[in-house]
Amino acid sequence: MIALFAEDLVATGLQGTVLDVGCGTGHVTRDLSARGLEVLGVDPSTAMLGRAQQRYPEMSWALGDASLRELPQDQPPLAGIVARFSLIHVDPELIPDVFTSWTARLQPGAHVMVAFQCAEDPAEAVMEFDHVVARAWRWHPDAMAAALTEAGILERWRLVAQPDASNRFATCHLVGQVAA
Repeated sequence: MIALFAEDLVATGLQGTVLDVGCGTGHVTRDLSARGLEVLGVDPSTAMLGRAQQRYPEMSWALGDASLRELPQDQPPLAGIVARFSLIHVDPELIPDVFTSWTARLQPGAHVMVAFQCAEDPAEAVMEFDHVVARAWRWHPDAMAAALTEAGILERWRLVAQPDASNRFATCHLVGQVAA
């Protein structure tokens, strides 16, 4: 999914930084960089960022959460944002504000990819689940797409993978684009 996201974004010709929100130890940040994108890894955990810096000292890292409040407000508009399995730890009531803050920082045509564990029932669009690290929520893909759309990020494509030996829930990678 990272490769497809990067190919789509490179094809637009947009210039600018891509944020990897909730970058953890940095493997996705590094992968995006290897695909020709300028990337900044962002994570709220100083321990995770420390591991990322040790693993990939050539990359750029910043302390911050999904709201992006900690990042400088005067930086140039972003070309994209990736949030793989990090928004699951954000209280669902805060997601609209998170997406609005992203849209304010993204340039027209910018790409966004979010990945998350799926809720199966559209009638129960968001549900909490037991996660070993912190509180976490699963989203129905239609509900996540609607939240993105409300913030001005229109769905381009999604891939839902069914549960398997490594994943007890279905997962979704959803890619959207800021209206040009």
